[in-house]
Amino acid sequence: METIRHNFTSPNVGQVERGASVMLGSLLVYYGLRKSWAGAALAFLGIGFLRRGITGFCYTYQTFGVRTAENEGRNVSVPYELGVRVDEKIVIERPRAEVYRFWRKLSNLAAFMEHVETVQPVRGDQRSHWVARGPGGSKVEWDADIINDIENELIAWRSLPGSDVDSAGSVHFHDAPGGGTEVTVELQYNPPAGAVGAWVARMFGADPSTQIHGDLHRLKTRLETAVVSPS
Repeated sequence: METIRHNFTSPNVGQVERGASVMLGSLLVYYGLRKSWAGAALAFLGIGFLRRGITGFCYTYQTFGVRTAENEGRNVSVPYELGVRVDEKIVIERPRAEVYRFWRKLSNLAAFMEHVETVQPVRGDQRSHWVARGPGGSKVEWDADIINDIENELIAWRSLPGSDVDSAGSVHFHDAPGGGTEVTVELQYNPPAGAVGAWVARMFGADPSTQIHGDLHRLKTRLETAVVSPS
């Protein structure tokens, strides 16, 4: 089955920006209409700002994966901050407990995450050290803690302060309606150069959403073609 894309029409603009957009949009429309046809372009621009402020949704932010909206009233495991947000889903035709166990053994993550070289447990199985391939053949390393773990349901983690990458993520496991396991990944990371850094990375093809999409399909292939020993 194909990956189910997250609906990006939810608000991605913070409240302060929304208020500023409404004010700016109102002024542009007001002065644009006063100038008759000469101000049509100005008024049209103002309508765009009004839409942005009223709906809280920005198409430019969607394009570059930027989100400044706070996590208001949503039951999620990953905090909404400035930076890049990725949500992906896939259905894997294996039992939920099996998929959870494979993911929970953190060293398995490097087997299907293309840009991750190693994930090594540090203290028992709650802290791990990650090594990933960065731009231009460089390596990026960070430590992460598991901040929430519900057997067969949820694993959530977050990088430690001072890490090269400020990131957080969670993976949810649910029984799929048609059988198998629905795996939902939520990933948030803040590049060292902020939104501009994310834009430059995407210019060179390092699209986080595409990466996670591919990683989940590799996980699906690996688990569905694996030989399972009889219990």
